[in-house]
Amino acid sequence: MNIADLRKSYERAELSETESHSDPLQQFDQWLNEAIKGEVPEPNAMTLATVASNLRPSTRVVLIKGYDERGIVWYTNYESQKGQELAGNPFAALQFHWVEMERVVRIEGQVEKISPEESDAYFHSRPLDSRLGAWASPQSQVISGRSVLVANAAKYGAQFMLQPPRPPHWGGYRLKPELWQFWQGRKSRLHDRSTGSWLRERLAP
Repeated sequence: MNIADLRKSYERAELSETESHSDPLQQFDQWLNEAIKGEVPEPNAMTLATVASNLRPSTRVVLIKGYDERGIVWYTNYESQKGQELAGNPFAALQFHWVEMERVVRIEGQVEKISPEESDAYFHSRPLDSRLGAWASPQSQVISGRSVLVANAAKYGAQFMLQPPRPPHWGGYRLKPELWQFWQGRKSRLHDRSTGSWLRERLAP
């Protein structure tokens, strides 16, 4: 089959200016909760796009761990590729794609580290293996094999036992939305596409 011939007719729902929330955070909250209730696979997965100092963009999938009027929160290794890129250019974009619901949400804005207290609270809520993994993995660095990770996990397990502290190189980021864009698939490729911060506008699909 020719991949160019793959097509789908989007007919599940609609997004109108009059019925959508005037507050984009409320619209996002509604769609995320509908994705969760609809048992969409990994509804909390989002693509994070950053830009390096050489102006080359890169993307990866991370998991949203919180959101409120201050922004969207996720956690990672500050020394990873994305951490280094955010240190040099603190602007990023997020994208949620709920395939089964034919919906996409795009969010753009400036990124900042969350407080150490917030990072501590979340870190200590994680399973023990995940807490040790934050110590064991030199994220984004080249290693000789998986045995390095296993050895590191054993090393830090013996060192910290059941109470590993949060590594200084690990914590949360918060993207402060400056632009929201909501996309709802519609029939004949005439999709509903709306952008919003304080003003709702319809964009051509």
